[in-house]
Amino acid sequence: MKVGLFIPCYINAIYPQVGVSSYRLLTSLGVDVDYPQDQTCCGQPMANAGFENESTQLASRFEQLFSNYDYVIGPSASCVAFIRLNHPGILKQAGHTCQSAGKVYDICEFIHDVLKPTRLNARFPHRVSIHNSCHGVRELGLSSPSERNIPYYNKLRDLLSMVEDIEIHEPEHADECCGFGGMFAVEEQAVSVCMARDKIRHHLDTGAEYITGADSSCLMHMQGVIDREHLPIRTIHIVDILTSKQ
Repeated sequence: MKVGLFIPCYINAIYPQVGVSSYRLLTSLGVDVDYPQDQTCCGQPMANAGFENESTQLASRFEQLFSNYDYVIGPSASCVAFIRLNHPGILKQAGHTCQSAGKVYDICEFIHDVLKPTRLNARFPHRVSIHNSCHGVRELGLSSPSERNIPYYNKLRDLLSMVEDIEIHEPEHADECCGFGGMFAVEEQAVSVCMARDKIRHHLDTGAEYITGADSSCLMHMQGVIDREHLPIRTIHIVDILTSKQ
């Protein structure tokens, strides 16, 4: 299989190590990975702000770059969900077809559901608390939503359980929003920060040293509050754990 690696703009600009870890993780599992150099934002910020028409050119660019791959993999549940669920409609309105949306996967989803490894060559001797992001839970199915009467599952936990010496926890109200929500964090800053404080408190109650998840945007939001309030916990993207050699 030929895989195109999609690195969202904010990861490229703020958390480039997550992109590097994603590449290393996929290649360590025998995947043939290509990184298109000319990729851009997927268009989610514009659409979330109510200007979906302004994301058309970005969706078209994404389709041009990624439509010929067998799979398109990204380390961001929210961006992957936007592409999968919104790009087809955006491109249809512009008179274009969309092939890439049906091939796009969050990296954890892809490893868990497609590659299905039985072990990972990783070690992380720390206590971690899993952050289940809203897009990951309710649009990609990375874990079971609490409002539905279905058996518990968590694909992130399944992957983390293959890491040596790790101690895994989940907070109370495990799938409650952290308050980021893209433009919500800007337009409703006070409410957003209160939600982050509540979420971090639940993570702290587990005794974890790290909060981990599949969305750097959520982790970035919580890390901002952690840094401002000097709280005894840190955030780390799950791919950095799955590639750790500590």
